[in-house]
Amino acid sequence: MTLATDAPNSLEAKDVAYLVHPYTNLRAHEQQGPLVIARGEGVRVWDIDGKDYIEGLSGLWCAGLGFSEKRLVEAARRQLERMPYTHTFAHRSSEPVIELAERLVKLAPEPLAKVFFVNSGSEAIDTAIKLVWYYNNARGKPEKKRIIARRRAYHGITLAAGHLTGLPYARVGFDLPMSDRFFHVTCPSHYRDGLPGESEEAFCDRLAQEVETLIRALGPETVAAFFAEPVMGAGGVVVPPARYFEKIQPILRKYDVLMVADEVICGFGRTGNMWGSETFSIRPDLLVCAKQLSSAYVPIAALLMSKEFYDVLADQSAKLGTLGMGYTYSGHPVAAAVALETLKIYESDRIVDRVRALAPRFQARLARLASHPLVGEARGIGLIGGLEIVQDKRTKAQFPQEAKAAAQIVARILEQGLILRPLPGDVIGICPPLIIAEHEIDELFDRLERGLDAALPAMAKAA
Repeated sequence: MTLATDAPNSLEAKDVAYLVHPYTNLRAHEQQGPLVIARGEGVRVWDIDGKDYIEGLSGLWCAGLGFSEKRLVEAARRQLERMPYTHTFAHRSSEPVIELAERLVKLAPEPLAKVFFVNSGSEAIDTAIKLVWYYNNARGKPEKKRIIARRRAYHGITLAAGHLTGLPYARVGFDLPMSDRFFHVTCPSHYRDGLPGESEEAFCDRLAQEVETLIRALGPETVAAFFAEPVMGAGGVVVPPARYFEKIQPILRKYDVLMVADEVICGFGRTGNMWGSETFSIRPDLLVCAKQLSSAYVPIAALLMSKEFYDVLADQSAKLGTLGMGYTYSGHPVAAAVALETLKIYESDRIVDRVRALAPRFQARLARLASHPLVGEARGIGLIGGLEIVQDKRTKAQFPQEAKAAAQIVARILEQGLILRPLPGDVIGICPPLIIAEHEIDELFDRLERGLDAALPAMAKAA
């Protein structure tokens, strides 16, 4: 099948002269041009030459309902016809925003009770940071502003969120860090960061002690919050040991440090529960979500907060006369309508139950790849997984950085009709739409295995 188009897939540099693509070597991009995706159906997409691909990363971890859900299209159309825009400033709102907030709070883990709508995960993180600072000012603790995250964490790419993201590419060349309020502790990857012979239990004890030592060194009166993804996504699909958060949270409570769960990737069923916080027994004071909130059909994100946290904000806003936070598109009615319909589909189609039913097959096929010569560790939970690429399986030694091993392998996988993403640390991320069928899981991993095999000769030369 060839789609009707006037443009070939191999666009020339002049054809993309007006585009600046994120996470791209811009000079290389000028030479080779983009892969132009023309349409989608279910878990598949087609480029403008008619070649089909399984979208193995749900776009960017986000299109949980795939690429052809008509109920979401209809929800957007209805709202555009009825009320295309109104804002949520100064005591105004709209029906879909109110209903979406009520539904989100009912779904949320305890003790979350209030919702602040924004437009992206990065924006939600920035908003959380500002409100944490506002909260401590309101409590008469103006020094309590420092925030702890983890190395390899991804919390966004805006100016404040970029400080929390523990990946070099978010900082190099951007004059970051610009503040002494952000600190990072060890990533909870037992495979990569565990000591020789160290059990997962001992590893968790050591990492918890590291957090407490840092809080005490900085001064508990200066540390405001700990931000963490239940599963670290863009940093390499790092699944923490089972008791990691169990050991971290008592330390946070001991020193009056807020627990902020970044559920931008994990939220809405990805790990086998509605929230990653449920999967890992996290009791968050604040929670940020985005991506699968609307299955990525329109941009929307949210910051959820406990009533205790909200009440402090409310009292302070009464004292100051206003809460000086908001965005033009906060609670956009079309985005809210689509997100509301998304949540209804998750409920009516029993998406969480579906993930639980499919996860054993997905994880079994993922685990089989641990024996591949290029794979050091295959890890995952629910319908998310990662392959850590190594040069030497015994020593865990990685390929030279200049080999760009994960990127080379992903290119070979793409030739097999599967879209995945190379991640920092030479990890390949796998995160298909939640609607994937069992036979499509097998097809995904068959294509993945063929791509890994096709990459072996080139990687042997890079060794």
